[in-house]
Amino acid sequence: MKTWFKSGSPWIWMSAGGVSLSLISVIGLLWLIAANGLSYFWPSDIHQFELQDSQGNKQTVIGEIYDREKIPRTQLSAQLNLPGDSETIERLLVKTGNRELVSLDFRWILVPQIAAQSTPEDIAVIERRTNGNFYGRIKALYLDGEEVGQERLDELLDRVDQFQAQISDLQKVDIGAINYNLERLRLKQRKLELNNKLTPAAQAEIDTEIASLNAEYQTLEANLNKLREEVSRDKLVMVAMGGEEVTIGFEKILNIRFHNEYGVFSKIGVFMSQIGGFIFDDPREANTEGGVFPAIFGTVLMVLLMTVIVSPFGVVAAIYLHEYAGNNAVTKLIRIAVINLAGVPSIVYGVFGLGFFVYMVGGSLDQLFYPENLPSPTFGTPGVMWSAITLAILTLPVVIVSTEEGLSRIPSAMRHGSLALGATKAETLWRIILPIASPAIMTGIILAIARAAGEVAPLMLVGVVKMAPNLPLDGNFPFLHLDRKFMHLGFHIYDVGFQSPNVEAARPLVYATALLLVTIIVALNMTAVSIRNKLREKYRMLEH
Repeated sequence: MKTWFKSGSPWIWMSAGGVSLSLISVIGLLWLIAANGLSYFWPSDIHQFELQDSQGNKQTVIGEIYDREKIPRTQLSAQLNLPGDSETIERLLVKTGNRELVSLDFRWILVPQIAAQSTPEDIAVIERRTNGNFYGRIKALYLDGEEVGQERLDELLDRVDQFQAQISDLQKVDIGAINYNLERLRLKQRKLELNNKLTPAAQAEIDTEIASLNAEYQTLEANLNKLREEVSRDKLVMVAMGGEEVTIGFEKILNIRFHNEYGVFSKIGVFMSQIGGFIFDDPREANTEGGVFPAIFGTVLMVLLMTVIVSPFGVVAAIYLHEYAGNNAVTKLIRIAVINLAGVPSIVYGVFGLGFFVYMVGGSLDQLFYPENLPSPTFGTPGVMWSAITLAILTLPVVIVSTEEGLSRIPSAMRHGSLALGATKAETLWRIILPIASPAIMTGIILAIARAAGEVAPLMLVGVVKMAPNLPLDGNFPFLHLDRKFMHLGFHIYDVGFQSPNVEAARPLVYATALLLVTIIVALNMTAVSIRNKLREKYRMLEH
């Protein structure tokens, strides 16, 4: 045994065990997130429960089973008089929707109270733009105010989709552009007033442009009202689980599905369709329904901006420390400071970014370049640019340390050989040192991307919001609006999971968003790893 320990084999086995345990933990975590997240998109069966309590009262409940659990019989009221003598009672969490009839989307059902359970094929799930899902049976269908057969349901949905697409284009693109230009004219007029350059000719020119935009706005608004009037004539009469009749306008409907009619391939089609909607649609119902496209866009844009900012600063700092700065006490002190910066809590960076960048730098920029906007701030308020810069400072130590390690691995003989052949120090650095160190630089950038994409705490102070009305990138000049606030997947998880008024509805969405965030981080890292590997192969010959 002593010989075995001295051979070093135990440490090899312990290392292998640690690596295996880490891999199993990571795979288990990913499996947990994927299983719970992807199940959110699968069209589950719609059950009809016939309930009967101990007093003989009967009730019908329609909905999807979200969860099931067993609870001690002692936790239930003695008045229930449930049959059997088991110590635990199974109960089901059922999503019943129909918010206009009941206050909550979910309810618990005790299994012993279920007298009958079935999955009728005529039960429809109405996915609505507001007010959540509706579960029930279709009683009547109205097209342009006249009742038609249910066989025209798909035609009606396509027609409404076309109307809604036109309405969305009018609101977000055409009318949005007019409002943006009106605001720019107002600021232009205010700027001329502040500079005492508002002449009658300039005022007349501005008034003419405003009149032209207002006339165009009136035309678009008339078209918008006409579309809304047309789509409001299509209606659907539903019968809920309690027998109540509810009329739903088609302008509120996104989809109508009959889950119990679907086969496996139909369910796969719905599954893929719902994943696409989750990725590309806007959020609804306080983020608890709909898609997360603004959050995806904000996360990727912020990470790309951060990468553009941190890469040159980190590489230049590392080159200076390793290639130009002397090996003295000041340099050692700077290195210690850089390493210690990596251990500072991220929320501290958020406080620093809010105080220095937003209030001090942003406030000064507003005073100098945007006085016409005041007292409304332009850059003196949290935004995507300040978030990217704050995270760039947060991840700067990672890039500096990684780049310095790469520079230190390059033999001094290569530098001396280049200088001996007549190259200047700058040429040696640009043509020899940096290409060989590029894989290490990319490693630092990869680590910076991974950390920045997952950070939430500092962003809550310097730019991220629950709902952003507009994306930082649009068709209005200057197209990229760095002063705008943005949505972030990490904050979306926090908001939906812990700030949502409907926790049960939000739970699967939290897993789905977490899976999406992990996927985006992996995709960004794999892209960076691919670039690093290509650089390593390209400059491998220089190392020999």
